[in-house]
Amino acid sequence: MIIYHGSTVPVEVPKIIKSERKLDFGVGFYTTSSKEQAFIWAEIVSERRETAEQFISVYEYDIEKAQKYLIIIKFDEPNEEWLDFVCANRSGKEMPNPYDIASGPVANDKVYEVVQFYENGVYDKEYAIRRLKVDKLYSQIFFHTEKSLEYCRFARCEEVGG
Repeated sequence: MIIYHGSTVPVEVPKIIKSERKLDFGVGFYTTSSKEQAFIWAEIVSERRETAEQFISVYEYDIEKAQKYLIIIKFDEPNEEWLDFVCANRSGKEMPNPYDIASGPVANDKVYEVVQFYENGVYDKEYAIRRLKVDKLYSQIFFHTEKSLEYCRFARCEEVGG
């Protein structure tokens, strides 16, 4: 499976990097199955870092082998389990069950707003999930452990801005 990572630098050797920001799936290395989504993330990171440099790193993800040897959490849609997982990670809670890889919808800006309204009690869970299912959501493949990165092999890098 081909996957992508958008950034301001080529990423030939993916790493598990702890971020100060609380993200959807926690601490790890984020990729997507959508080149369009990787391009959007390269633009976002470029703006954040105030640079024109933008790259999409391309990887081969050996999903069949990973499924044999790793613990993978897969969310097919933004459902109750996904919402609880995202909210727990964004609040910095330790996940009770270990996992190596997680995949599922990306909480983009529209989704992020819904999640915030849910976390703040403005939306109940049922309404939040109904709102989330309306938007086109990209997928993310998240590598949470060093062991998981063994199944993500760098193929090439494309400069898309600069």
